[in-house]
Amino acid sequence: DYPLPDGLAVEPDLETAVRQADEILIVVPSHAFAGILRQIAPWLKPGQGISWACKGLEPGTGKFLHEPAQALFGEERPLAVVTGPSFAREVAANLPTAVTVAGTEPGYCEKIARALHGGNFRAYTSDDIIGAELGGSVKNVLAIATGICDGMSLGDNARAALVTRGLAEMMRLGRVLGAREQTLTGLTGMGDLVLTCTGGLSRNRTVGVELGKGRKLKEILESLGHVAEGVKTTKSAYELSQQLDVDMPLTNEVYQILYEDKPVKQAVMDLMTRPLKHEQQ
Repeated sequence: DYPLPDGLAVEPDLETAVRQADEILIVVPSHAFAGILRQIAPWLKPGQGISWACKGLEPGTGKFLHEPAQALFGEERPLAVVTGPSFAREVAANLPTAVTVAGTEPGYCEKIARALHGGNFRAYTSDDIIGAELGGSVKNVLAIATGICDGMSLGDNARAALVTRGLAEMMRLGRVLGAREQTLTGLTGMGDLVLTCTGGLSRNRTVGVELGKGRKLKEILESLGHVAEGVKTTKSAYELSQQLDVDMPLTNEVYQILYEDKPVKQAVMDLMTRPLKHEQQ
């Protein structure tokens, strides 16, 4: 329902689009990212950078998306992720939005940020690509958890606690992976987490709301009509937390609800009856 800019040209042939482009911004579901990279690799110009606005982990490996890119291109190309609290519908409506471009080379990040920056759209830069990708991925898992909370009508107190404790487990994982805490309390971490956990346009939160109301996952996904990244990311994040021995109770419960058919009421009970602990642990 929003008119496209007059200067936007649509090219249906992928090879033609890539060969004509000065800059590449990939926007696909995260599970398709590595395949798209391999497909376009022969058509790229020498030294041409790759940026993407995908939020998720690679299914099956749990890798951040810059990792398959680096495995394919080595150091030959600069890489950057564009991420942050940005519902597409609000961007299209020209409502104020701020994102972060995080990547492997500061000059390339600034180039992409300058291309995006203007009017009601602000773009910041960062060199913490792990933190930026971590925040953009795990927040989708936590949005499902928050949606379940709202679908069960557990109240505003519960939602606030869940978002806060979700940030805590995101930061625990981040410390092990080498992400900076400033990144995870910034736009790509806390900012995106708050948006996705509370915004009515969040597909992942919608999945959670419907689960909280008692609907089955298969039925929800069939009626959604859009990709909910958090469903696949939950499995990857859970497996990563197990591999690294990082305590992520909310992620664990969402995993069990989605993949082991655990009743949502039992998941809430198990979270609330966990042993007493210090808040910062």
